[in-house]
Amino acid sequence: MNIGLFLLIEPFASVEQQLKHAKEMGFTYADITDTNAGGSMLGTAGFSPTVSLDENPFEVKRLFEKYGITPLTVCAHAGLLEPSNPGIYGTSEIMKTVQFAAAIGIKDVVTTDTDPRSDWARNLSYQESIFVMAEKLYTPVKMAADYGVRILLEPHGPVTDSIQGLQDVFDKLGNPDSLGVNLDTGNAWLGGTDPVEMARVFKEKIHHVHWKDLEAEWEPKRGTMFGCGFSNIALGDGVIDIKGVCDVLKDANIESGTLEIIAPEDVLKKSVEYLKQCGM
Repeated sequence: MNIGLFLLIEPFASVEQQLKHAKEMGFTYADITDTNAGGSMLGTAGFSPTVSLDENPFEVKRLFEKYGITPLTVCAHAGLLEPSNPGIYGTSEIMKTVQFAAAIGIKDVVTTDTDPRSDWARNLSYQESIFVMAEKLYTPVKMAADYGVRILLEPHGPVTDSIQGLQDVFDKLGNPDSLGVNLDTGNAWLGGTDPVEMARVFKEKIHHVHWKDLEAEWEPKRGTMFGCGFSNIALGDGVIDIKGVCDVLKDANIESGTLEIIAPEDVLKKSVEYLKQCGM
């Protein structure tokens, strides 16, 4: 498995600055961690590691190549439970991301539901939530198939944090090959699901993994939060059964994974070594 970095190594720094740090630490893979449609004031000023979906994707590819780093996925985290609104990252941005990724040979686009932010989203019934998500994904998933790209759902919200929720979205969309899972070990666990069981159920659909472990202090919050962004400890040092996930997935031929860890270099390298010892 090719292991990359979550490009938030330095706060308030550009994509290029993040890539410099990644290269200095010896990493050769990373995600395009943040994307936006149109222009970003902070991104333009160099204070945010964001990539515009209206940029020439080949310029982004050349920037990564400058530092000898291969982009693994493009993140397109959306508010798939929110009412359609041009001010909310949603279907339009996911479609742009599919085209952006396909142009420069990136196979996977990662998106999710995210925790409900509006009263409207919070008041959806379970079945309404499945319908709303599937409806927003219907065209992007068809487009992904045409472009030879996959859209991966990441556990990061009330639907995606559950095995049943993920399966119901897949079923509603007809279980297309262009729709898969980006397993996030920390988010799945924090949302109340056993990530080992999630890995077992979706083994054939998991194409990328966000690796993170969490400390025992997170246990009282389990089942009450939908994702925590990143961790600050090495894999194997927390309460999540990372080895169990590896045991399920080590023969699944998953090509890539990302360390969602913001920590000193020794913690990152310890995590890479841990994954290697676990057969990934």
